[in-house]
Amino acid sequence: MINDMTKGVPLKLILLFSIPILIGNLFQQFYQLADIFIVGRLLGENALAAVGASAPVYFMYLIIAFSFTGGLTAVTAQRFGAADYEGVRRSVTHSIRASVVLSFILTLVLVSFLHPVMALLNVPESIYDDSYNFILILGLAMFLMVGFNLLSGFIRALGDSRTPLYFLIFSSLLNIVFNFVLIKYAQMGVIGSACGTVAAILVSVVCCLIYIGKKFPLLRVTKQDWKYSREFMHEHLHIAIPMSIQFSILSCSIMIIQAVCNSFGEKIIVGFTIALRVEQLATQPMLALGLAMATFAAQNFGAKRMARVRKGVRQTALLSFLISLFLSGLVFTCGRDIIGCFLDNPDPQVVEIGSGYLSVSIMFYFFLGMIFIFKNTLQSIGKPYYPLASGFVELGIRSFAAIILAHFIGYRGIYYASPLAWLGGALVVSVGYYINVYKAHR
Repeated sequence: MINDMTKGVPLKLILLFSIPILIGNLFQQFYQLADIFIVGRLLGENALAAVGASAPVYFMYLIIAFSFTGGLTAVTAQRFGAADYEGVRRSVTHSIRASVVLSFILTLVLVSFLHPVMALLNVPESIYDDSYNFILILGLAMFLMVGFNLLSGFIRALGDSRTPLYFLIFSSLLNIVFNFVLIKYAQMGVIGSACGTVAAILVSVVCCLIYIGKKFPLLRVTKQDWKYSREFMHEHLHIAIPMSIQFSILSCSIMIIQAVCNSFGEKIIVGFTIALRVEQLATQPMLALGLAMATFAAQNFGAKRMARVRKGVRQTALLSFLISLFLSGLVFTCGRDIIGCFLDNPDPQVVEIGSGYLSVSIMFYFFLGMIFIFKNTLQSIGKPYYPLASGFVELGIRSFAAIILAHFIGYRGIYYASPLAWLGGALVVSVGYYINVYKAHR
């Protein structure tokens, strides 16, 4: 359902738009939790460590695909907000061109540099082969991941967050079924988990294409819409490239953390792998609000209604603060029990490591929520450089914590890497919002 977000109560629109995103993201996170649950229960700690040791590589590729396509479809949302429907279709064709090039580059880089990257990550020899094969299979299917994110982005740009939800649920359920069958019955081990993921995404992309062709006539492009414009492509890349660079920097900082984590051995890897999955699940409500803010800001920016953007940010920030307080209490109360359920006969050291990290990170959830809101707002109005600067700040802080603090206090130094990075990144995007939105458009 197409939804014009330039009219109506801002918080109500943002909240209603964010709910399907939240449900979809939760299903996606539940799939990832189910994946490591299946791997941990059926294959054991070493297999789970193999998946976790190389996870930052997959995360980097996934987040680049999501951020790049999100930048492209921000222009689609701007054109829709301005009621320029020819511009919407032309944005679709230019975004497809850019996404094809991105997929090719990412695949080429993966094939060429995966071995050196695995070496930099300090992946233990005992799990190296499984870890390498897991990431290689997922990376070779990058064009499917880019395609799925692009198609979902087009639909969200038109104000419809429900349809991408349905496809996320469908994909997540397929993923769980395929992984379970390939690991338990086909005896494919860790490789079965990667193949199950690829198969689920392939089916989802095909279904998504068929559905869009039938239900979204506004996205049906003609031959004339494929006419290339260098200026229009630059408008897309002006947002998409800084966004993808920003998230690449974020991914690099996480890879540094993982490299330090891997150097402490398999038990540390398992504890952090589970804890990070739990954290990703807990912070999904704030992420969903940020993604809803992206579409809301882009449409209203296109309609030249910046007062609505400011009001939406103010109301969403307050809601995010209340959510962060609730989530912090929930994770603090149940963190140990959640971590222990992922393993058969859980090792006390693994549980202690995971719960120790969560007890630190929960105190900083509010700052992460501010990053989501301000970053998405700035990017959606064509101001991507403060979010880019925040990425460099997060890289520096994470690297310091992972290398320096871990050197002095051991693996516990890693506990402070992401929380301190959230604090630094939130300060940068807050300044960017004040200068470019709050002060400039009063």
